[in-house]
Amino acid sequence: NAMDESACQSIFAAKERPLTDPLIVHVTNNDSAYALWRACSDTATTKYNLEQTILEQLCEKFWPGPLTIVAKASTQVPLVIMAGTGFVACRNPNHEIARAVIESAGIPIAAPSANKFGHVSPTTANHVWDDLRAEDIWIVDVENSNGGEGVSKDSLATRGSCNVGVESSVVKLEMIPGGKARIAMLRQGAVSVDQLESCLVDGEAVDMQNVELVSKFKNVVSEDESSVSPGQTIRHYSPNVPSFLLSQKCIGTLAELSGKHRQVLSRAVVIDYGQQLAATEQVALDYRDLSTCGDSSEAAKSVFETLRWAELVEGSRVIVFPDLQPSSSDALALAVKDRLTRAASGNTVDELTESLLSSSTA
Repeated sequence: NAMDESACQSIFAAKERPLTDPLIVHVTNNDSAYALWRACSDTATTKYNLEQTILEQLCEKFWPGPLTIVAKASTQVPLVIMAGTGFVACRNPNHEIARAVIESAGIPIAAPSANKFGHVSPTTANHVWDDLRAEDIWIVDVENSNGGEGVSKDSLATRGSCNVGVESSVVKLEMIPGGKARIAMLRQGAVSVDQLESCLVDGEAVDMQNVELVSKFKNVVSEDESSVSPGQTIRHYSPNVPSFLLSQKCIGTLAELSGKHRQVLSRAVVIDYGQQLAATEQVALDYRDLSTCGDSSEAAKSVFETLRWAELVEGSRVIVFPDLQPSSSDALALAVKDRLTRAASGNTVDELTESLLSSSTA
């Protein structure tokens, strides 16, 4: 129950999540979200409200779906949900289980990803089992027809993965001086900044001269700094094995592998994208390509599953993957880049040397 502060505290405890990282409130109808945002819940005024108009247009266009919207909260929202920032994040999901749970509860539900804080996000029931089986939780799966009785790790391993594969896009709406609005992309998902702009332009109810659209998902905060959105720390989605981005300069040096390269790669798991590191496949301890043809949709669906696979490869001392250079119009490619960047804690290397192996605690 997103409106019950003590209930929300139990989420932070189970995930070992800092109170500086807010929770997203999930609803199944737009009106429930409007009641949680100050701009929409204040019925005392009937004049044109730019903030309210933008919120309504975005909700009508993208909900239910993979977009989380952050805006100034109404007075009824508990501080713990907002990490004390005064902003609340809301989403209307389209997954059948999520919608059924919310509708059955009859209340807004606080629901983060079902993993330990900072670890790779779960996309299957098996991932949830790996991270949270010691907690007081139920694991619900659409294919599980026995009501949860006798569920084992092996049975969960065959379940299907999430449809998109990465978390929702998160945008923050706030009013700025001059009566204008700023919409900032805080976390990249399946919805792009270009799509947000098209939505508002096509709606014709918003004068775009009064709207500033910015991409801020490269920004990061520390774990002790309160944020208005989840997924803002530089170390996030991280495997339990040291991980690094390989710069384009480094990738260029791997076309012809030296003896030193082979020595490092023999203890490294390589996660590729579009065969940029194909020359390492026969030498690396293990190798997997998120999408051999560079398809961002395919890569997004497999990125978290692949990161979890990589950390379990026996003998792995380090995980490496390319520093992607996606088009600004490819939302999912940007999302994959963001997840890999945070999985590596932003650490990019220009040369593949044995010093990477010394970073390992294995």
